[in-house]
Amino acid sequence: MLKENFNELQIFLVVARERSFTKAAGKLGVSQSALSHAMKALEERLNIRLLTRTTRSVAPTEAGERIIACLEPRIDELEQELESLIQQNGTPSGNIRLSAGEHAARSLVWPKLKPFLRKYPEISVELVVDNGFVDIVEGRFDAGIRLGENVDKDMVAVRIGPDMRMAVVGAPAYFAANPAPETPHELQNHRCINIRLPTAGGLYHWEFEREGKALRVKVDGQLTCSPLPERIDAALSGFGIACVPEDMVQEYITSGKLIQVLQEWCPTFPGYYLYYPSRKQHPPAFALLIDALRYTE
Repeated sequence: MLKENFNELQIFLVVARERSFTKAAGKLGVSQSALSHAMKALEERLNIRLLTRTTRSVAPTEAGERIIACLEPRIDELEQELESLIQQNGTPSGNIRLSAGEHAARSLVWPKLKPFLRKYPEISVELVVDNGFVDIVEGRFDAGIRLGENVDKDMVAVRIGPDMRMAVVGAPAYFAANPAPETPHELQNHRCINIRLPTAGGLYHWEFEREGKALRVKVDGQLTCSPLPERIDAALSGFGIACVPEDMVQEYITSGKLIQVLQEWCPTFPGYYLYYPSRKQHPPAFALLIDALRYTE
């Protein structure tokens, strides 16, 4: 009975995490009917209802949540211990899930991830790009990558990039027709390329600082565009002024394809950090990835 319960409890965990029999079946490589039968058998044997089912979703009951809270860390601990034992006898292996914003993924993570994956072919990495604030525990990520100012204090944080600076830029043709702003407030008289915040849903107010004075400016324009490459291309094409990470447009500034303004209002700030829960144990493969991403001056 213990073996049957354990197997079916593992199935229950996957269904509860995915909140869908269809997604869970795909992940486990079995049919939906087999999953449904296994869950029904488990609930009948335990005489406890573990899942609330609707036509559109599946969610754990209160009893199911209690079992998840008890079982999940033990399953994770067992998997990590098995990975450690395997790696003691051979090549490092394991699966690592990372959540990162678009700029961090493009400029820092992927360039370092390519040689890492070639060096450790038995380690699999899932990189999920999301510019919103992600709960890495709820999302079952091993780690997240965000700006240092956005990392919770109860997380272990490892610096993976240098200090950053934003750049306010526009095409020469745009500034030929529109005098360059001399203060952030003058941006309100310009066409600016807006950014919609993925978490809150509102438009991003551009942030500036000078001599200790912080300033947030609401801008307007014809185009609202969140993806970074398209914002840069829009600025290059003369659709307005963009506020983007300086490192992503430095080559265009140097070549004269973009003109940078308001530099004195754009100080440097702490860059990206990899962070993870302090209480969570990680396999050796995770430590190898941290070393590969760690920032060294």
